[in-house]
Amino acid sequence: MTTSLSSSLLFFLKPISFFFFLCFHHANSQLYQQEHSVLLRLNQFWQNQAPISHWLSSNASHCTWPEVQCTNDSVTALSFTFYNLNGTFPPFICDLNNLTHLDLQLNFITGGFPTTLYDCSNLTYLDLSQNLFDGTIPDDVDRLSRLQYLNLGGNSFSGEIPASISRLSELRFLHLYVNKFNGTYPSEIGNLLNLEELLMAYNSNLQPAELPSTLAQLKKLTYLWMTESNVIGEIPEWIGNLTALEKLDLSKNNLIGKIPSSLFTLKNLSVIYLYKNNLSGEIPQRIDSKKITEYDFSENNLTGRIPAAIGDLQNLTALLLFSNQLYGEIPESIGRLPLLTDIRLFDNNLNGTLPPDFGRNLILEGFQVNSNKLTGSLPEHLCSGGKLKGVIAYENSLSGELPKSLGNCDSLIIVDVQKNNFSGEIPAGLWTAQNLTYVVMNNNSFTGDFPKRVSKNLARFQISNNRFSGEIPSELFSFWNVTEFEASNNLLTGQIPEELTALSKLNKLSLHGNQLTGELPKKIISWRSLQSLKLNRNRLSGEIPDELGDLPNLNDLDFSENRLTGTIPTELGKLNLNFLDLSSNFLSGIIPSAFENAIFARSFLNNPGLCSNNAVLNLDGCSLQNSRKISSQHLALIVSLGVIVSILFVVSALFIIKIYRKSGNRADIEWKLTSFQRLNFSEANLLSGLSENNVIGSGGSGKVYRIPVNSLAETVAVKKIWNNRKSDHKLEKEFMAEVKILSSIRHKNIIKLLCCVSCDTSRLLVYEYMEKQSLDKWLHKKNSPPRITGSEPICGVTLNWPTRFQIAVGAAQGLCYMHHECSPPVIHRDLKSSNILLDSEFNAKIADFGLAKLLIKQGEPASVSAVAGSFGYIAPEYAQTPRINEKIDVFSFGVILLELATGKEALDGDADLSLAEWAWEYIQQGKPLADVLDEDVKEPQYLDEMCSVFKLGVICTSGLPTNRPNMNQALQILIRSRTSTPPNNGDKKNRDSESTLRNNDDYLKDVTVKGSLQ
Repeated sequence: MTTSLSSSLLFFLKPISFFFFLCFHHANSQLYQQEHSVLLRLNQFWQNQAPISHWLSSNASHCTWPEVQCTNDSVTALSFTFYNLNGTFPPFICDLNNLTHLDLQLNFITGGFPTTLYDCSNLTYLDLSQNLFDGTIPDDVDRLSRLQYLNLGGNSFSGEIPASISRLSELRFLHLYVNKFNGTYPSEIGNLLNLEELLMAYNSNLQPAELPSTLAQLKKLTYLWMTESNVIGEIPEWIGNLTALEKLDLSKNNLIGKIPSSLFTLKNLSVIYLYKNNLSGEIPQRIDSKKITEYDFSENNLTGRIPAAIGDLQNLTALLLFSNQLYGEIPESIGRLPLLTDIRLFDNNLNGTLPPDFGRNLILEGFQVNSNKLTGSLPEHLCSGGKLKGVIAYENSLSGELPKSLGNCDSLIIVDVQKNNFSGEIPAGLWTAQNLTYVVMNNNSFTGDFPKRVSKNLARFQISNNRFSGEIPSELFSFWNVTEFEASNNLLTGQIPEELTALSKLNKLSLHGNQLTGELPKKIISWRSLQSLKLNRNRLSGEIPDELGDLPNLNDLDFSENRLTGTIPTELGKLNLNFLDLSSNFLSGIIPSAFENAIFARSFLNNPGLCSNNAVLNLDGCSLQNSRKISSQHLALIVSLGVIVSILFVVSALFIIKIYRKSGNRADIEWKLTSFQRLNFSEANLLSGLSENNVIGSGGSGKVYRIPVNSLAETVAVKKIWNNRKSDHKLEKEFMAEVKILSSIRHKNIIKLLCCVSCDTSRLLVYEYMEKQSLDKWLHKKNSPPRITGSEPICGVTLNWPTRFQIAVGAAQGLCYMHHECSPPVIHRDLKSSNILLDSEFNAKIADFGLAKLLIKQGEPASVSAVAGSFGYIAPEYAQTPRINEKIDVFSFGVILLELATGKEALDGDADLSLAEWAWEYIQQGKPLADVLDEDVKEPQYLDEMCSVFKLGVICTSGLPTNRPNMNQALQILIRSRTSTPPNNGDKKNRDSESTLRNNDDYLKDVTVKGSLQ
């Protein structure tokens, strides 16, 4: 009976089940089609951009697309990270009814906060970071009531942070870093009791305020990041209430006072960053936080001793207390911490000996104790764990031998123990450590023979001012990567081996102050990178090789106090030497004309056989030496010829003075010429050309002349700073700034200063002449009637795009040199298209350094007394603060990129906007970039490259300096964006390598986010 009943039920249920199956399948099919349609609309909205164009051609289910994630065959997540998406936010995206996760970070999406997201009722994860959103966050943002993750960092949101965010009760992650908020910290954030991460760093426009006390309620908070966000006052004691806190970063604010002891009661704290504040006082002696793994109070004003209680932190992996004012001994207990890998105690006043247990029971990776007053020896077991990468202990009073464990330490990358009292021989095996790159042991008392083999990775080898002895070995093949080779003031003997000349990467070689003998090597053609060669104070003999004149980068040469003979090769005159010393040898003959100027006044002394007719060299005149060999019967003839020459000289001088008087200058002015390069003209050649017929330009500080200077038709550009008036303080500063900078730097993309000529009322700066003049004259067709055929821009002729791109790269290379290779770095402060000069091949050279500023210390901003520069190119922060850094030049460079891409001028935006402001507004409106490019050069094969340059210009002109890349990054972005063929005059090797660096958008966005978070 039961079986019969079951069979009957199944008979009726089967068709019902099938009916429901059909209904469910039909509903799923409808949902699939509806969602598929939305996704195709989304692709069309973003104009079929390359990263998602595969959606159109794919026959597979959209749930298999990498950007889409489905749950139960319905779209629940979309992710478009690094997709180069432009335009505004798609208003229909919430037609995907089941969407819970939306990630659009690192794109170029514009507009205000997308309130259409309120229709995504299931949304729990929203990431709009690193885009171009602006405006305010709406007060009703709490309508996204299910949000658990909200990231709006790296945009341009402004105004107040709305208190309504505090009503997102399920929120666990709130990221608002790098924006333009200008209100106050909303204390209501303390009501987000589920919050685990609060990231508000780099909001420097926020009003100065103390940390809101309501944050003490965030018991689940694990990460608090508020770097450079105008936090003031003391670190509050309630910080100890954040019992779940693992990472705390309050660096680069204006915090003052002592570090509260409650901070060390946090059991889960692993990272503490409090550097670059004005904190003072001592480190609390009682430290209970056993779970601290990273302890960073560097770069503050901490005083007192290091508490012994730090040795109780058994989980500590990093101890960072550098750049404070700590004194006393390092507690021995720290040396016994079992997990400690990174020790940075440098730049304090610590004394006493180092704990002997360092490395015995722990695996050290970094050890930096330099710039203290430490005594005793280095701990013997530093590398017992086999992972030590660096021993940096310079500028102490350490003594004894280096630990023998360093001889078996293949992990070593750097050993810097200079300026101590170390002695004895170097442990066997240290020189050949597999990864060793830097060895700096100057100013100690080390002994032993010169090493025959070193690590193949060694780049910096400095052992000067020690007691190393023996010959320099001929087995130098393992030194092939060395760029700096310094072994001066030792006891080295023997000859300089020819094998040394095979080290092609050398840029500095110093062997002075030894007992080297023999002749100088002659096969030195491989030293193409050599910049400094110092072999003075040895016993070298023979002649100076002519081949030295073929070393293109040599600018520092010292052979003094040797036994060299013969004449000075004229080939040396081809070098651009900043320093030359051949004194105290046995050289003879006439000084080459290239060296007959004041900067070489002491370069040839104490060589009895040398002579010169130029009095500035303080040598016997060549005529005087010859007179000792000439018989008296020729004396009268010589005197007669001298009188004739003198008369001709006087007549010529009167003629020049007459011409000079006609040009409005006083004849009684005494001019002084200071040379920075080898010259083949005199001040008379320059003064005779200062006429109105030769004027090619003028500016705020004077006129610029084009002057032919000799019979070879060579031409120079002369900038006359003043005109018949006593110098005022401002112009004097501009003149001295330009002379100081341009006379000391050498780069192919920076204008070359040949000399300066000065008197009481005028200053002349003499440059190499740039045949094509300035970029703005070509770019904006600022053509005056040409006076000199072929030198000015030709009316109607436009620079093509490959030439513009070449100019952009050249300017970037010049700025990279100024910012990253000069020491101290140089900030131009008035970069603009009129200060980019072009040679006959349209190679760019940066000019006009009258406003330039030298940074006092690497990485620190300099102060200026007043804002200077040109409107349209001035970074916004330059008008708000006297503190400047390299980012103001990056802003100006960005404006030049926008000029190159659009053809517009710096002040030529719409509706009274500058070009930079207009470009930001344009890209935020989501309009096609191709519509703004210069029609005169816009061709299909250049569109991608021009768009990339325009985007880079926008990023470089960001209102926040932290959002701008540095010049090294900007240059790499430029090179990677190359899609066109460089001009024919480019180097083939460079063209081949650069042509492979394409499709740079991912790199560009990566640099943007990294630059924003630095």
